[in-house]
Amino acid sequence: MFILSEVQQKNITEAIKLAETNTSGEIKVHIEENCIGGDAMARAKEVFKYLSLQKTAQRNGVLFYLAYEDHKFAVFGDKGINEKVGQTFWDSTKEILKENFKKSDFETGLCLGIKEAGEQLKHYFPYNTDDKNEISDEISRG
Repeated sequence: MFILSEVQQKNITEAIKLAETNTSGEIKVHIEENCIGGDAMARAKEVFKYLSLQKTAQRNGVLFYLAYEDHKFAVFGDKGINEKVGQTFWDSTKEILKENFKKSDFETGLCLGIKEAGEQLKHYFPYNTDDKNEISDEISRG
């Protein structure tokens, strides 16, 4: 059984679409039951590469990774983002996720985290009229 209902998945996908209306950045959510290898950030990097998120034109993809049975998560950004943002960018987003995930409220945590990331990304990667959606907004599963 998947941790999110169809309605919750739709709400998260809509949060991604909304966040991406303000930025050329690309946001992806990947959810799996267990964290293969045990290290959430290392697993997020593997998933990032597997999903080809590094292939965006501006290298501005962000992955929200969640392994719900292991109570682990990570937020991983591509090279283009990391060259422009400080650690505060990641810390504020992770704190939003952590507070909601503690209550097993994955939908709210992801939606608010995505909104925060979108707000931050628009400062560094504003939306351009010729932007195209380079990455599917749908949640991927492990």
